[in-house]
Amino acid sequence: MKFQLTLAAALLTLAGTAMAAPHEGSAFIHDYDADHDGKVSRAEFDNGRFARFKATDANGDGWVSEDEYVQEYSGRLEQQLADSDRNEEKKTEERQRQIRQSHVRYGVLDKDKDGKMSQAEYDFSGARAFADQDNDKDGIVTATDAAATAARRLAAREKAAQ
Repeated sequence: MKFQLTLAAALLTLAGTAMAAPHEGSAFIHDYDADHDGKVSRAEFDNGRFARFKATDANGDGWVSEDEYVQEYSGRLEQQLADSDRNEEKKTEERQRQIRQSHVRYGVLDKDKDGKMSQAEYDFSGARAFADQDNDKDGIVTATDAAATAARRLAAREKAAQ
């Protein structure tokens, strides 16, 4: 048990030093832990996703365009970069990479390819993200879940690289 907790702490430390994608463990808990208790219930997550969708739908028309999606993500990315200790060259590289990736993500999320991401399309991706992070499937994402998810993903990447 002590080894697992040490491993979890080490993985979270490593995850915190990387530029966090929206659904990586440390960013996931930071973004959706509304009551700041260090864990995310499914209700907290759903409420956060609903609020984020509404905020992303800048013109209030009930759907999110690619421009709205990228603009909202860009704002969060700029905050992450401002908080980062990377030099300006590395920040520029990361910004370009992440913005390119946000366009790709939008294309994946817009399942019917109509250029209008609906709340249902947005919620579908959120449900998958929550399920992925909830390693023990108890309906609550904790730091232990996040660490286990990070370890599982790392092992899969290492296996794929062989």
